[in-house]
Parts: sequence; C-alpha cells; structure tokens
Amino acid sequence: MRIVPIAVAAMLAIPTTAWAQNTPQRGSTVSQPSPDIVKSFAPTGRLRAAINQGNSVLVQKQADGSEPKGVTIMLAKELGKRLGVPVDLVLFNAAGEVFAALKEGKWDIAFLAVEPVRAAEIDFTAPYVIIEGAYMVPKDSALKTPADVDRKGIRIAVGKGSAYDLYLTRTIKNAEVVRASTGGGQASIDLFLKEKFEVAAGVRQPIAEYAKTNPNVRVMEQRFMAIEQAMGTPKGRDAAATYLKGFVEEMKKSGFVADGLKQTNQPDAQVAPAAN
Repeated sequence: MRIVPIAVAAMLAIPTTAWAQNTPQRGSTVSQPSPDIVKSFAPTGRLRAAINQGNSVLVQKQADGSEPKGVTIMLAKELGKRLGVPVDLVLFNAAGEVFAALKEGKWDIAFLAVEPVRAAEIDFTAPYVIIEGAYMVPKDSALKTPADVDRKGIRIAVGKGSAYDLYLTRTIKNAEVVRASTGGGQASIDLFLKEKFEVAAGVRQPIAEYAKTNPNVRVMEQRFMAIEQAMGTPKGRDAAATYLKGFVEEMKKSGFVADGLKQTNQPDAQVAPAAN
C-alpha cells in the first residue's frame, strides 16, 4: 500500500486550461455538501481514496513511478474538490487488498466491483462503469464458450479476492477455481502459464492485450460476467453514502465518466446506465 497526498488547494491553483486537460469539468447538480456530509466522508480532515492499481482499465500505473492516471483518480479528485478537503490516494495492487484494508480503517472511499460479500461491509453506489470478465484459454483448446468451462477437470486461474474470483466462487459448480497468491490480473495469467491450466479468468482488456503478444493463447469472445464498477464508503457513514450516490449519477449524466475513459484511452469500457 502506498499513499499519495493531493492538496486540493494546489489543484485549484492549476490554470483552468491545464486542469481541463486532466479532469473533465461539468456543471454540478449535486447539492453543496454540508459540514456533516464532509465529516462523514473525511473524519480525519482528509479524503483517503483507495485506488486499485490492478485494474488497468480504471487505473494506469506510470512507468516513471509518478502518480497513476485513470478515471478513478479523476473521480476522487473531483469529489475532494467538491468537499473542499485534501485527497490522499491510497494505492493497492489488487481489489482483495482494498477490501482487506477496510477492516483496518485505511480508506474513506473506494472504487470496487459490486459483489455481495463486499456489499455486506460497503455502501455502494450504482455502477459508473461496466467492464467484462473474459476467459483466456490455450489456442487449441476445445473450450469455445463460457458454458464449456464449468466441467470436471477444468482449472480456472483467478486473481485472489478479485470480482471475478468472488463471482466464480459463487457460480462455478464443477470446475476448480484456483487463486493466485496475489489478486492482480497478471498474477492469474502467470499462474495459468506456469501450471498449464485450462483457463485464466480476468478483465477483458488486459488479458486481450496479453493475448496479442502470445500466439499460443486466445480470449473467448463471449464474456462470462459483467463487472459493475462502483464507488463505495464503509458501512455506517450514511450521510456520505447518500451524497456519493448522487455524485456518481451526476458524473455519468454529465459526461464526466465518458470523458475520463476517453482521455485515458479506454474506449472499450462502457459507462453504466443511470440508476433506476
């Protein structure tokens, strides 16, 4: 885990043109947060945003070690700006690590896929982005569709604690779900290759990128799940949770999320529809 502080005052001092290049700007329809809402979000006086660097669709690490980019970073900064508090990016390498850190009180908001296990301890918004979970198999595999995978003798490599790990644990009846030691998407690919597994599960974009570099594997066209990415707060912060739901809906409706995905070169990710 690594914490990257971001001073809101410094962000506000950036010239408008430079800021617009990094964070989409839209008119706000969410009400001005009251002091109680701000305190609910940031009881320490700083907004600690858990960032999962294992999902390259939403967060992109920088080769020079500088602050990561991505739509989640943009959303965290925009929320901190509206609350008027400094933002600390609390960096993790996998979604499972983010969820585990909740018990230690290390973050105030998080960006995670909605899953029943997590929803027992996190108040989630409606999703802001929907991405696909896909299977990768050896090029000559007889497995053609996700329906072919759930059978005896099939081993599926997954990232420990990931959304697709939790989903497959609930739904797979016959195949064996085997977890990599860490939750990152690359870890499941490494396990698949090392142990010569029949299937690797992951977010479509990164495993498809890997498949382009390895002629011995292919990615199934049909997804095995839709991964609903949402924002969330720890249970018990009711004022923050209510405000956050409205914030996410505005970010989708205004085009903020779509612009963020475009700016970070993630055209295959879909902005989630408005909540019912």
